[in-house]
Amino acid sequence: METILRNRDLVSRDDASADLEDRGYQFGDGIYEVIRVYDGEPFLLDEHMDRFERSAREISLKMPCERAELLGRMRGLIAANEIATGTIYVQMTRGVHPRSQMFPPDSVPAEVTAFARPLDRPGAEQRNGVSAILTADMRWLRCDIKSLNLLPNVLARQTARKAGCYEAIQHRGEAVTEGAFSNVFIVAEGVVLTTPASNLILSGITRAKLLELCEACGWPVVERTVACQELLGAEEVFITSTVNEVMPVVRVNDQTIGNGEPGPVTRNLQKAFDRAIDGAADV
Repeated sequence: METILRNRDLVSRDDASADLEDRGYQFGDGIYEVIRVYDGEPFLLDEHMDRFERSAREISLKMPCERAELLGRMRGLIAANEIATGTIYVQMTRGVHPRSQMFPPDSVPAEVTAFARPLDRPGAEQRNGVSAILTADMRWLRCDIKSLNLLPNVLARQTARKAGCYEAIQHRGEAVTEGAFSNVFIVAEGVVLTTPASNLILSGITRAKLLELCEACGWPVVERTVACQELLGAEEVFITSTVNEVMPVVRVNDQTIGNGEPGPVTRNLQKAFDRAIDGAADV
């Protein structure tokens, strides 16, 4: 039976419920994180929690407990559900209060929910590459906050799915921003390029790790605006996210990327990321 976290308690999922006046349910008034688990250990946990706390500050949402307590509960979830390879999902809303667009009183505590579930690494897709489509970015102007308001992302993913594609790569005008659930990189003339962190993208934890790995491996990286036509003509395209890690994109719209196979830079970054996972497990 699945065990979840409900505020400070680990409970059976069958015994858990959400109040109809939870502000996350009514307004999407909250934040979340998804964290990978390898060999029973959460990967890049501190980095994820740093972003979780930053998102909370950006929307004036007060943490209802100390960070150490929440981390302990999340590790308890992994153990209780016997997760070897999987993910943790944690969200926090502004609490339960009669519906009003104004914030509730400070006395209303935030609501925290989390669960841990098994999820294999996407090996076949990483080996073969995936396809994507370009879609207009219809999201709000604070994409740097990992909020629960994901309707534009959902619609973009559904558009990609209807087109038989894995991901939707979004753009504002001619400038690529990011995927519906990933950050986007291209390789052009041997240089790794990616959209710089700003309010228009979510600065991914895996994205930051990839930038670090590129530097460590001596591959040149430039953070700058990437145009849609530049992406379509790139030598390589790949996306990164917690769930996807380093995922090659071999086709965008009707355009084959490179020779239609994952390129050498992407392959080497996949290997470097694997070593980072292995290194974290050895700590």
